Amino acid sequence: MSKVLPLQTATRRGVQSLNPVTEPRAVRWLLTGIALAFLALFLVVPLVAVFVQAFAKGVDYYFESLKDPDAWSAIKLTLMIAAIAVPLNVVFGLAASWAIAKFEFKGRALLTTLIDLPFSVSPVISGLIYVLMFGAQGWFGPWLAAHDVQIIFAVPGIVLATIFVTFPFVARELIPLMQAQGNDEEEAAHVLGASGWQIFRRVTLPNVKWGLLYGVILCNARAMGEFGAVSVVSGHIRGQTDTMPLHVEILYNEYNFSAAFAVASLLALLALVTLALKLLAERRMTQAVTEAKATAQN
Repeated sequence: MSKVLPLQTATRRGVQSLNPVTEPRAVRWLLTGIALAFLALFLVVPLVAVFVQAFAKGVDYYFESLKDPDAWSAIKLTLMIAAIAVPLNVVFGLAASWAIAKFEFKGRALLTTLIDLPFSVSPVISGLIYVLMFGAQGWFGPWLAAHDVQIIFAVPGIVLATIFVTFPFVARELIPLMQAQGNDEEEAAHVLGASGWQIFRRVTLPNVKWGLLYGVILCNARAMGEFGAVSVVSGHIRGQTDTMPLHVEILYNEYNFSAAFAVASLLALLALVTLALKLLAERRMTQAVTEAKATAQN
């Protein structure tokens, strides 16, 4: 006669039988140690080295390097470029993700593919595309010269190149989030008499706010740290078209290492802040997706 196991014992045995981890504890500790050693060697140590080298000549020299007119100009230009590119990408990302996730139309798959284009094109190639279009010998170069409009080797070219390399970030974060949420809430609001703008402002936007913040964080970090495309279209005019990454390169090539690392430390600090905000937004976004799926199932 079979013996009936107590519920607690049966549950414990069932959990043990479903446990997919069968490696010994020593193997797990070894794999964890390898991962931590890899991160320390290739991430933590270089990051610490940036700040050590930045303060190698003292705190006074560090702040004097940042107060240098060329460095200050690069910092202001970088902030200005990000302040222009990020809001424009937010508008595009919201419009594109709303269209792709909420509507069916011809060219929907093509639009989704084109959004990923900057991920597959080298930033240097992106800059060369704008040189081909707006350079002195480009398609629109003669017309721009005749009307005294300068895009390449000027701020407009940097803005265009930055927008190109960063515009997928917001859209790519919002599209899967909106698709997971579905259209039920928007349809209910429409039935209750809400207008399109009211639906977007009071229903859609609050549901994707954490995903939007996540995309904005990534977009801003890429905009401020972009080098390849900006290097091609900027012309490296010191004090005028040099952003922070370009200014770091110039100082490093001049063997002014402490000043170069002082400016680089600002970008490293931006990376740390971006990482912290990214973790917060990612956690909130995961919760939003989980809640949306639970609502859809109910």
